[in-house]
Amino acid sequence: MPNITVQWYAGRTDQQKREITAAITDAMVKIGKTTADQVHIVFQDIEKTNWGVNGKLASDK
Repeated sequence: MPNITVQWYAGRTDQQKREITAAITDAMVKIGKTTADQVHIVFQDIEKTNWGVNGKLASDK
């Protein structure tokens, strides 16, 4: 059973998450040879103040 975690900046809409969920699931079914009911996806919406990139906080960009 694939368990997929999507970590990204907070602020995406529920509709965007629905579309990403569908796209990831479709890819896992097609490429990963699994069934849709076996694909589990967790979204971790992370504030830019809690994400470091290139030695700086993402919120400082």
